[in-house]
Amino acid sequence: MKAGIYLGKEQIELRELPIPEVGDEDVLVENIYSSICGTDVSVYFHGPGTGHKVTVGGEFGHETVSRIVKVGKNVTDFTVGERVYPYPRFATGDTKRAGTIGGFSEYILIPNAKRNHSLYSVDERISDRLASLIEPFTVGCRAARRGMIPDGKNKYISGQNAVIFGSGTIGIAAAVAFQYFGMKKVMVCDYSDFRLNLAKELGVAICNPQKEDFAVKSKEYFGTAPSLNGQTANIDCWLDAAGAENILDDFMQLWKIESRFVSVAVNNKPRNIDLLYMTYAQQSIIGSGGYMPEDVRDVQNIMTCGKWNLENIITHEFPLPELAQAIRTASDVVRAGNVVIRMADAKEY
Repeated sequence: MKAGIYLGKEQIELRELPIPEVGDEDVLVENIYSSICGTDVSVYFHGPGTGHKVTVGGEFGHETVSRIVKVGKNVTDFTVGERVYPYPRFATGDTKRAGTIGGFSEYILIPNAKRNHSLYSVDERISDRLASLIEPFTVGCRAARRGMIPDGKNKYISGQNAVIFGSGTIGIAAAVAFQYFGMKKVMVCDYSDFRLNLAKELGVAICNPQKEDFAVKSKEYFGTAPSLNGQTANIDCWLDAAGAENILDDFMQLWKIESRFVSVAVNNKPRNIDLLYMTYAQQSIIGSGGYMPEDVRDVQNIMTCGKWNLENIITHEFPLPELAQAIRTASDVVRAGNVVIRMADAKEY
């Protein structure tokens, strides 16, 4: 099989590797489409340790949709030909290898395969290309869910407002999920007009803080609400899907009483937080990483409900031999949205 191998900063090689042997409890899947994550871009341009933990000399990639091509003799709940989404944390049996399951390889071995754990079925109404975005969309969906307030009836309080910083795939996914969960108004902020326009097509307001005064525009769009320092924008939830250092600083300057800050993008630098202000203003800072089965369910509902044309955020497609060029293209926020790799043509099984 052909496999994309990570060799270090700006070094990728396509190698021929043996197709993994399938044990009695295992499932072998063939990847159909794979999507490029921002962490793939980070490790490509900046070297090991700057994105997901990727082993030099090893396979990588983790956003993929696949088809089952072989099952072990003791496997009874999967069938050959079934289209599935491998959950990166559990697909390989090693939770520390979530970024290296082999999304850029033709085949992945799923040891001790379990439905709704290491593999999830994919709704037949979702195209192969869009299904490769299930993984990043579940991350964004989880972050949005963390920013909602449960109503005690397995739903969420509706009618609130949210702002998202970052219009990459996870930021856009969070914007759509916020709408799905019942947010009244949603705004996406980014420096890339190209990506902002992709978000705008999905029903959200947009703001480029390099060209517009965010404090002014957010008040105009959301209205005003009290803070400890007077009137501010009526934003209930701030969601950071960009990781820029100034976003938390802006929140601490502009936050309203009882507002929430959700961090899904990681900024490693130590931060100073005014806990006294947070205490009196009754605010929350919430972390969000990964996702749960309910996020996979809701993302597939979002992708099939017909309300949002999510295919439009996929702007480029490359074959596997052009993986390096695909990653370079994905880094171009001025001209590219989501970039996918065509791993295999549709086949009959």
